[in-house]
Amino acid sequence: MAVLALQEALLHGNAVQQRRAMAKAITLLESTRADHRAQGDELLTALLPHTGKALRLGISGVPGVGKSTFIETLGLYLIGQGHRVAVLAIDPSSSVSGGSILGDKTRMEQLSVQERAYIRPSPSSGTLGGVAEKTREAMLVCEAAGYDIVIVETVGVGQSETAVANMTDMFVLLQLPNAGDDLQAIKKGVMELADLVVINKADIDKNAATRAEAQITSSLRLLGQHGNPEHAHHNEALWHPKVVQISALLGQGVDGFWAAVSEFRQLQTTNGRLAVRREKQALSWMWERIDAGLKLAFRQHPQVQALLPHTLADVAAGRLAPSTAARNLLLAHSR
Repeated sequence: MAVLALQEALLHGNAVQQRRAMAKAITLLESTRADHRAQGDELLTALLPHTGKALRLGISGVPGVGKSTFIETLGLYLIGQGHRVAVLAIDPSSSVSGGSILGDKTRMEQLSVQERAYIRPSPSSGTLGGVAEKTREAMLVCEAAGYDIVIVETVGVGQSETAVANMTDMFVLLQLPNAGDDLQAIKKGVMELADLVVINKADIDKNAATRAEAQITSSLRLLGQHGNPEHAHHNEALWHPKVVQISALLGQGVDGFWAAVSEFRQLQTTNGRLAVRREKQALSWMWERIDAGLKLAFRQHPQVQALLPHTLADVAAGRLAPSTAARNLLLAHSR
């Protein structure tokens, strides 16, 4: 499908044409072929004026915390409120095929059949942070197609938190109520990123969920005082991270969660923080792509390719220091 036809189908096509165009557009953007990359850039430039109006929500948490159940329950709730919901679910990649292992469509059976929902499982393909390399571009496609809520689900806890926080308006961290010592399980770096902490499966042990809520609330307050001077004193003009309890399986607490998200969006829009966050993310995205492009160009340089096999063998055998090898290859690239 030509770029103009894709653009027309995305912006003005009927439901069937639009979904087909979204799938084709994201596949085009994920392609590593040079001609596809050029077409993808052309498409993104054409779509850009039609993007930016959606709420971008990042969801992360340890495996087993119930991310997929939570997203399905939330998605169905939002559709009931009149929203269109796109879910970009980043799955672990198969080491054999390179494709998605889990496939969230199999775990979100009710949401996947909704006309106002779009679910796209994408393999992380070994990308640092467990977030697919082209997730940002896929988000723009979803926004151009008129989806006003875009949810990014990451592989799990690790560097994925930083990655998803750097591409979304709000970062939500899911926690379990009874996973042992809650404070031991909380990493400072992860908690500093969270705009909202959700204790899922609160129905299993209400007392444990309440204890976890109190502990995490206290931790967030301490992190705010020491990590961000602006949060040392409660300021009504600023968003202060909150903790909510839900049971995604039973559908309990979802309205309270969405009320907190809506409050966050309203406050961050009013105080200008949302616009600043997006500006920083756009510049960060640009530099990330420059870094990736330079690395690719370096590996494809003829002089580097000629030296690489022997250099790798020398480093592996201990005959050449890695730092010296790196300098030699960089010098070869500069010739």
